[in-house]
Formats: sequence, C-alpha cells, structure tokens
Amino acid sequence: MKAAAAIRRPRARKERILVTPEGISLPVTVAGRGARLGALILDLIFIAVLMVCSTLALAQIAGGVGQFMREAEGKGASAQALQFLMIVWVVIMFLFRNAYFLYFELGPRGATPGKRLTGIRIAARDGGRLTAEMVIARNLLRDIELFLPIPLIMMAGADSGMAWLAAAGWFGIFMLFPLFNRDRLRAGDVIAGSWVLERPRQKLEATMTAVQTPPGEAGSLPTQKYRFEEAELAVYGEFELQSLERVLREDRGESIETVYQTIATKIGRSDGWGDERRFLSEYYTQLRARLEAGMRMGRRKADKYSGQ
Repeated sequence: MKAAAAIRRPRARKERILVTPEGISLPVTVAGRGARLGALILDLIFIAVLMVCSTLALAQIAGGVGQFMREAEGKGASAQALQFLMIVWVVIMFLFRNAYFLYFELGPRGATPGKRLTGIRIAARDGGRLTAEMVIARNLLRDIELFLPIPLIMMAGADSGMAWLAAAGWFGIFMLFPLFNRDRLRAGDVIAGSWVLERPRQKLEATMTAVQTPPGEAGSLPTQKYRFEEAELAVYGEFELQSLERVLREDRGESIETVYQTIATKIGRSDGWGDERRFLSEYYTQLRARLEAGMRMGRRKADKYSGQ
C-alpha cells in the first residue's frame, strides 16, 4: 500500500482539470519536465539531420552547377549561380529552425515528432482551440530562450569573462523557468497561454467497445428517437466523444443540461429539450458509430478542430 501511494503521489501532482468551452470538466495530466526535455532533444536531432542532409544536397548541386556554368558561360555566371544557392541554403536553414515547430504544432495533433515519440502534445490552457497566434508566440520565445543565447555562449567562450557569464545567465534563467511553476510552463507557454500535456495512449476502439449501449442504460438498445445527419455528427471528434461519454457516465443533471445546450446550439437542434439525457445518449451512439466507421476506412478525426 505504501509503495502504491508513493507511486500515486507524483502522478497526482501532475493532474489538472481542464474545462472545455462546452462546459465539460476533463482531467488531464501535465507533461513531466523529463518528457519535455527529451522531446526537445529529439526534435533538435531531427532538425540537425535535416540541415546536414540539405546542406550536402545543395553542395552536390552547387558543384554540378558551378562546373556547368564555367564550361558554358564563364566564371561570372558561375559565381552568380553559387550566390543564389547560398541564399537558398540560408532560407532552408531558417525554415528548419523556425517552421519545423510551427508546421507540426499547428497540425491536428498539436505535436512535433519529438513530442509524439515521448507521448506529449501542446494545448490551450483555457480549453479552447490551439490557435496559430498561440503557436507562433510560444515558438518566437524559443529563439530568445534557446537559439540566441547558445550561439552567444559559444562565441564568447568561457575566457571572455562578463560576456560569457551574461549569456550563460540568460540561458540558465529560461531553462530553469519550468522548475519554478506548478504547471511546468516555459516562458513561451506563459506568453502564449498554452501548456504541454500527456497524450492518452488508449485507442478509440478500446475506449468505445467497452460501451455497447449508451452509458448508464442497461439491456437492449431502445428504438432511436433522435436521428442525426452526417453534418451534425461531423462537428465533433474523438476528444469530444470521450468527454461526452464521461459526462453520461457521471450522470450529473447540471452537466448534462449544460452539454446538451452547447451541442444543440452547435448543430442547430432544439428537439431534445426536456429529454436531454436521451438526446445526448443517442448523439453519443451515432457519433461513436460514425468515428468507428471512419477509422475502418483509414480516416481519423482527433477533435472538432481537425480536418474532415
């Protein structure tokens, strides 16, 4: 018992309650500092490999272009071609350093390859959509936190006295920032209103096959009273389905009414008034069937913000 309690305590310190715009209270787990550091190291390795491969490819192209230009038109044209390739190289390096994080974190999974491998993702702390402004803000701060001080430290050298100490202090303050706040936020997360969470590892099939009838109802499935069109079901995904399942299992009247009002407004329905629980149960069942069918066809909708 003591061993189990000792394991449980660190886990409990990372658990939070996220309230979605639909009014659903959803338990989440803040990612550990080690997982975040591991994800960053993996992403930096991926970026470095991409940079090296791109540099080698451009070097091969430059060699061939230079030789061709020298033979065809002389040294002047060759120099211009090499200058153009140098500009291309600078642009590619800039994109790898900055666009890499933006591209993956703006995607439906909200995670870079490094984050996906360590089982974490970024999310909005207010429970809403992770916007482009949030992702851009947190990644612009990464330049200040990481990509600016490291080159300064390397250029200054330990024998440069105050310049090296200033750069090292700058780097240390930002790197230690997650140690001094409860949610392990880096400065970019504070500015952007985001945080990094552990991703649930269970698959949708495992979550849903345990419930073959609407939650809280036993016996055979009653005749459907409410039928929902494809467009009405398409507005939500796996994340909302699991949240709705939790609300139905808890069976709290206030939560059911709040969620009913949100969903009914979203899909433009008002025929479930006074029969909210059955409306939500049948919406849950039909949404679950739609998502399972989509997964069999190779399609997956992670949440309401994902593409169809």
